[in-house]
Amino acid sequence: MANSSTQWPLVIKTERFTLRPLRLRDKAQWDRVRADNHEWLTPWEATLPRIHGEGATQRFPSFFAMVANHNREGKSGRSLSMAIWHENKIIGQITMGGIIYGALRGAHIGYWVDKRYANLGIITQAVKTMTEYAFTVLELHRIEINVRPENIASRRVAEKAGYVFEGERPRFLHIDGQWRDHLSFVKENTNIF
Repeated sequence: MANSSTQWPLVIKTERFTLRPLRLRDKAQWDRVRADNHEWLTPWEATLPRIHGEGATQRFPSFFAMVANHNREGKSGRSLSMAIWHENKIIGQITMGGIIYGALRGAHIGYWVDKRYANLGIITQAVKTMTEYAFTVLELHRIEINVRPENIASRRVAEKAGYVFEGERPRFLHIDGQWRDHLSFVKENTNIF
């Protein structure tokens, strides 16, 4: 890992890709890659459950609101959401969210990839890079990756990145319109006492 810091916006460069936050000027490229991958990503994407009193108008934020939220969360150190850039193209995203310090010192990682770049090892390397950053710079103790049991590719990413299966989480996240079971994979920082 090279070129990283604890300040936001965080940029991490590797030989194969760059991790950096989305910018407002990235909207056209973001829209294109998300539209091209809509069908590919839908079975694995978070959805918003209907909550009493919120009605059917509950929606995910616009691109601009999403970028503003990512920047707020990044500056506060609560969540690091980074686009994955390969040869000047957005090919995915990785987020280390739920960052907590104190006695827990942990977080969780989630990711997606453009179908044209699946099975090339880029997401596995991005997970390893974010994990290294979490352990060496943030000095976190424990990182989780939670994947649907049916998502064999995501499970392989977690395993290849050195995460160990910890257990099942029934009805853990609202995905593709329903509360879905997940498998939890964990990696611990052995350098933290």
